[in-house]
Amino acid sequence: MPASAAARAVPAARATRAARAVPAAAVAAAAALLLAACGGPSEAGTGAGSGDGRVDGGLVPVKVGVIPIVDVAPVYLGVQEGFFEEEGLDVTLELAQGGAAVVPAVVAGDYQFGFSNVTSLLVASSQGLPLKAVAPGNSTTGVPGEDFSAVVVPEDSDVEDAADLAGRTVAVNTLNNIGDTTIRKVVGDAGGDADAVEFVEMGFPDMPAAVAGGQVDAAWIVEPHLTRALQDGARVVTSNFAETDPELLIAAYFTSDQQIAADPDTVEAFTAAMEKSLAYAEEHPDETRAVLDTYTEIDPAVKDAMVMPRFAPGLDAASFQVLADLGLEQGMFDEAVDTSALLP
Repeated sequence: MPASAAARAVPAARATRAARAVPAAAVAAAAALLLAACGGPSEAGTGAGSGDGRVDGGLVPVKVGVIPIVDVAPVYLGVQEGFFEEEGLDVTLELAQGGAAVVPAVVAGDYQFGFSNVTSLLVASSQGLPLKAVAPGNSTTGVPGEDFSAVVVPEDSDVEDAADLAGRTVAVNTLNNIGDTTIRKVVGDAGGDADAVEFVEMGFPDMPAAVAGGQVDAAWIVEPHLTRALQDGARVVTSNFAETDPELLIAAYFTSDQQIAADPDTVEAFTAAMEKSLAYAEEHPDETRAVLDTYTEIDPAVKDAMVMPRFAPGLDAASFQVLADLGLEQGMFDEAVDTSALLP
């Protein structure tokens, strides 16, 4: 795919990771890895804890599986600002091929912690993977029209609101995940037939051109590709995250039950450092944008104009339930997901 004039941000294979579900093959692989991992904890995340994560007066090395998207800026900022070191941790951020790769790696102990959207974590938990969320990732801004996620259409489209998406083709990066479930929610709330929306799977970087060229009627896009689309003439018809729930938690950092049992001090230290990092990121927006340059390639004009997610400390259990209920209503889950199993 040729590079966009507006942004070279996160190639297609990377950018689709903002809301990737855990496919069956990955779940099966994770289950197999879990059996192997049960023999003993991973060396990188274990040790004689001193209550603050330190081992023998040094720092505990931990690996965190992340994805090169704007959503993970706080963890990079926290490492840069020394928050993890203050908690006794020596953090290595491992760029993964996607959320589906992070889950089995955490289960196996290759990573002690990982990042994934909430719906993907619910899918994994519903399929029996022993995971626990330990810290928030990012949330909607809660402001329709000013969020990092939106459904856009060509400027001359006759689609005026979410209800008009019924009967139209809408691009999402992954089917049966947080994108289409929240879009169905807002379409139904607006009085449209949510079941009549035709979803098409497409990488985020391809969506601005697809909307402009009429390949699809609309597309669900997240930053920085949302700003690219708007600069190319698209317009927002619905902010699906903000209109689903103004407090909606989109993603979280997680670990395995095994890691918690083997080394609770390290888990506690990581959670504390993440909470500091999230608060700092929200209070220092310029530094948060600047840290993106350390792990992404985003055109400066796009980076300055785009809307960043909200970074707030404190896990919101209600958001997990909102997305679990949506998944059940829309047939993603065969039975209600016990969200308490996923929460600390």
